Amino acid sequence: MQMRSRRVVVLAVLLGVLLMTSGARLAGAEGGYEVWAIDQSDTTPTGGGTLYVYDGASLAGQAAAAARPEVIDLGGPAEAFCLARTGTVPRRPHMLLFDDGGTHAILSYVLTGHVAFLDAGSKEPVGCVDVGVQAHAAFPSPDESYVVVANQNGKLLQRITTDYATNTFTLDTAATLDLASCTTPNGAPCEDATLRPDNAPICPVVDSTSTFTLVTLRGGGLFVVDSSATPMAIVAEYDRVAVHPNGCGGVQTGGKMYITSGGGTGANPLESDLYAFPMAGFSRTPAPPNTPAPAVVFSRDTENAGFVDTHGALLTKHERYLWVGDRAANTIVVVDTATDEVVDVIQLAGTVSQDPAPDLMALSPAGNRAFIAFRGPNPLTANVPGVNNAVGGTPGVGIVRVERGGGSGTLQALAPISHVVGGVERADPHAIAVRQR
Repeated sequence: MQMRSRRVVVLAVLLGVLLMTSGARLAGAEGGYEVWAIDQSDTTPTGGGTLYVYDGASLAGQAAAAARPEVIDLGGPAEAFCLARTGTVPRRPHMLLFDDGGTHAILSYVLTGHVAFLDAGSKEPVGCVDVGVQAHAAFPSPDESYVVVANQNGKLLQRITTDYATNTFTLDTAATLDLASCTTPNGAPCEDATLRPDNAPICPVVDSTSTFTLVTLRGGGLFVVDSSATPMAIVAEYDRVAVHPNGCGGVQTGGKMYITSGGGTGANPLESDLYAFPMAGFSRTPAPPNTPAPAVVFSRDTENAGFVDTHGALLTKHERYLWVGDRAANTIVVVDTATDEVVDVIQLAGTVSQDPAPDLMALSPAGNRAFIAFRGPNPLTANVPGVNNAVGGTPGVGIVRVERGGGSGTLQALAPISHVVGGVERADPHAIAVRQR
């Protein structure tokens, strides 16, 4: 009896040790990453903006409301660095992505042509390139050899060569593609009143092979570009009937590239579509117009009384589900990537936030939480006055608990971001990204 009792005690101790070790391992996995969010509101007369860096563990559940991020004024060293390197001042940091290795943050400025590179560990600027009129978005290639820049109002697609090991970042002027004046391989004007009325590039999404980039356009239509060629070359063209305007949300899985269309402009304030392009259909040999045809996964333009504005997307862990945000409808549409069927619509408005206006999204490494930039009451970009498609009431980082393996989710908490000027809330979070340490 005494021997049996000792065995029970030993087993209990061993079980306790295993549980503690497992718990520590899980906590370590969750604590070993950062969430970066950018408030694009001005911190200086010239622009600035603010970078918030959260320890991933601090955004676990209800604790997020009290999270204390590292706060970096981008109107400080980053602005001074860009001015010294380019002779011009960057304004309004808008998009943020990491290189494939997670060593550098790539920050694009929507009111100027600046693309800044920050050392992800020190948060210090190590490179800055001014591409000209307006760098709406800058997407890195997975092989880390270049970044494709959507020079929006310049109507240019540009390429920056990148060497992250030596912090060398150079605008490759020979690679530039002029989307306003070029001619497609099929002999059509790239910009055309009927086919593609406004070729301001919105988001250039580079494929997994670092060969092709899918470029969405403000007036509708899309180009697939060989972004590894010099100059970059169109290999597939789509008109505004095939692909609707203002897409900004692209992810690749299962041989498909998902691309959204959305609102946010005076000509097209409201829109909600999702397309799936078969990547095997693209080659360096140009294709006929609108070929291969994308599958229309959903078109929700008439839902929620038509008050819809799709923007931002992420793949859940194991890429089983795709989440697509809607900043007007305050929802996340969940798509099964195996069947391309909508399986849920997550309602975000509720007790945590009555009007979250979800924008860009990022997933935790464990896949159990999604982080979403919630817009402010005075959004600086992509909002149409009188429509207020991007107006939110609770600026900050929303934390959504991922449920059913990604098939659903619940808004758990909010880490608020505030920037009050003259008694008016000016905070406007937009860019968000996750980095593993």
